[in-house]
Amino acid sequence: MPAIRFKQEKLFYSIKEVADMFGVNQSLLRYWEKEFPSIRPAKTEKGTRQYRKEDVDEIRLIHYLVKEKGMTLPGAKQKLKENREPVVRTEEIVDRLKGIRAELLELKTAFDALDEGAQTVNN
Repeated sequence: MPAIRFKQEKLFYSIKEVADMFGVNQSLLRYWEKEFPSIRPAKTEKGTRQYRKEDVDEIRLIHYLVKEKGMTLPGAKQKLKENREPVVRTEEIVDRLKGIRAELLELKTAFDALDEGAQTVNN
């Protein structure tokens, strides 16, 4: 799962924004809404979904359990019902580590480019 960081604090996110955050289809988010009562986006008069930060946080946990850990939906429901706090902590740690990994890879790429430049100059 990509490291999800809120660049700006918005009150609501569209279903497209949330689907893009997690790299999933919008239809999957609608399905998860039916399966997990904790995901309840507000809807406009036209029926447009407006996800709150709390909804996105819940989707993050479900995505982590189902897509990354390989759990079934019933298994994820049970895990969130019985042991929510350890799941939240573990997901936060994994998310932070992914962010650190991305930063380290960027540094490695930058150092490799500098090293190649230095070798070119020396030759």
